Amino acid sequence: MILEKLNAPSDVKKLNKAELSALAEEMRQEIVSVASNNGGHLSSNLGVLETTVALYKTFDFPTDKLIFDVGHQCYAHKILSGRREGFKTIRTAGGLSGFPDKDESEFDVFTTGHAGNSIALGLGLCAARDRNKEDYYVITVVGDGALVNGLNLEAINASAEKPKKFIVVLNDNGMSISRNSNGFYNFISKATIKKGYVKNKNAVKKIFGNSFIVVFFRKIRDFFKRLINKGAYFERFGFKYVGVVDGNDLKETTKVLERVKSVADYKAVFLHLKTTKGKGLQKAEERADLYHSVGKNLKLACSDDYSLGRVLSELIDKDNRIMAITAGMKDGTGLNYLDKTHPDHLIDVGIAEEYAATFAAGMAKGGLKPVVAIYSTFLQRAYDEIMQDVCLQNLPVIFCVDRAGFTGEDGKTHQGLFDLSYTLHIPNMTVIAITSKQELKAAIEYAVSLNSPVCIRYSKSCADSLYFADYKDNRWQVVKDGTDLTVIAVGKNALNLALSFSENYAKSVKVVSARVIKPLDEETLRAISTPVITIEENVVSGGFGTAVAAFYAENSPRRVYTLGVKDKFIKHGSIDGQLIENGFTTENLTDIADKLLK
Repeated sequence: MILEKLNAPSDVKKLNKAELSALAEEMRQEIVSVASNNGGHLSSNLGVLETTVALYKTFDFPTDKLIFDVGHQCYAHKILSGRREGFKTIRTAGGLSGFPDKDESEFDVFTTGHAGNSIALGLGLCAARDRNKEDYYVITVVGDGALVNGLNLEAINASAEKPKKFIVVLNDNGMSISRNSNGFYNFISKATIKKGYVKNKNAVKKIFGNSFIVVFFRKIRDFFKRLINKGAYFERFGFKYVGVVDGNDLKETTKVLERVKSVADYKAVFLHLKTTKGKGLQKAEERADLYHSVGKNLKLACSDDYSLGRVLSELIDKDNRIMAITAGMKDGTGLNYLDKTHPDHLIDVGIAEEYAATFAAGMAKGGLKPVVAIYSTFLQRAYDEIMQDVCLQNLPVIFCVDRAGFTGEDGKTHQGLFDLSYTLHIPNMTVIAITSKQELKAAIEYAVSLNSPVCIRYSKSCADSLYFADYKDNRWQVVKDGTDLTVIAVGKNALNLALSFSENYAKSVKVVSARVIKPLDEETLRAISTPVITIEENVVSGGFGTAVAAFYAENSPRRVYTLGVKDKFIKHGSIDGQLIENGFTTENLTDIADKLLK
């Protein structure tokens, strides 16, 4: 076993070509094995494996800086950077993060979980390096559709000159999470050089070596590349374009990277690698989208959460104005069913949440009813567009905010614990928190009827109805009556906890499901005469409990305790573990209630 003999990252440099290939296969088996035990991002890591090995063969990490974009491509990097033993603990509580984490290793330059930031980060690192007269390479690996994110495009466009020793490696696997379909991606993903051209070039080189004839042909080639090839696009922005190279061919990629490293001493390089997502595992190669992220035993994740696609399919049959928009997450947001029944009503804009929000605003202004389905943690990137282009215009855009609350193993970068705080304070926005599949359809029907901006948030796991009522007049639902204490819950997990607490607490507890969080149900709040506990899977600052406390401060004072997430980022682990760690337990509620009632 070659992998077991690697005591330091520098040991990779000592391996010959055959040993490197054997190492890659051993790592592939290790990644599949660990993903089977722990779950995780599978197909993307299988696809970028050879590229990562070649990078370690060529560069000196952590002296040289390596940034992954999206960060979930980092599994091979973690194995090679001295964390091979710890890799078995990835995505588990107290174990390695499933993403690069600056607090975990010096090899992880940044904690990166979202797409689109690597080129800007890399350019900033280069600026600091050059100003401090330091000497190292900065390499960014941009994959899974991250290049078309607006921030990366802004970074490319920031200047016509790029710093030396800066290398952008495009891991072009044809996918973001769903398959890429946008125009810029189609432009860059077409082969740079035709197969026939490659064969002819190699034949000429074999016959004439490096003679003046080969030099002549190379100059002719470069001339036409500048005229017609997409390499010219990147060269206008200060990059030397190199591509397309088979990123799963370890021998070829290593050879090209050695040349790229030499070129980068004089000019920034954009290296275009073509890879196969899910490489080496047949079912992952065939359905890389489904095997992008898997559960234990390689179980496919629930890709139809809350049946959003089914709900929209039914509603579109009644109202042809309804359109669905996703940002590269068709399967993850449950819109795959809609793609089968009403493909002309589903638009995937790629990893471009800001564009998705403003695009939806334009559709709404034109008379359509857009539904934008995005994870809570990704929607943060579209805050300005939500405020300026949707809410300021008071346009009927519906945001279906998936993965709101604790999200488990993905950790700090992916927790959906901020969306209440960044949506509640925007004028014209209605905010709804559903607790079940059955409530989703009613919530969307209600949102369509409002003809104004609406945010519908829901947690990660699928669930059947707890207690269901319609959304008429924004009224909250009193799920259980009580006389001594009132618990107002937001969302599925909070409502489950409130009910469990109320059944076991010594005194009489009223339980209220606050399904429409904004506007507040002031009539219900005024009718409450007991101390109040609010429960929400959101940071306390600026959340639902803050709004309730402010209402009582202005009207009729009540003692209010807000159970939410304190001022911190939440590490990876199970959702149940995260709930317990942050006080979402009946024992903690009992302590809080005892103090309030005293």
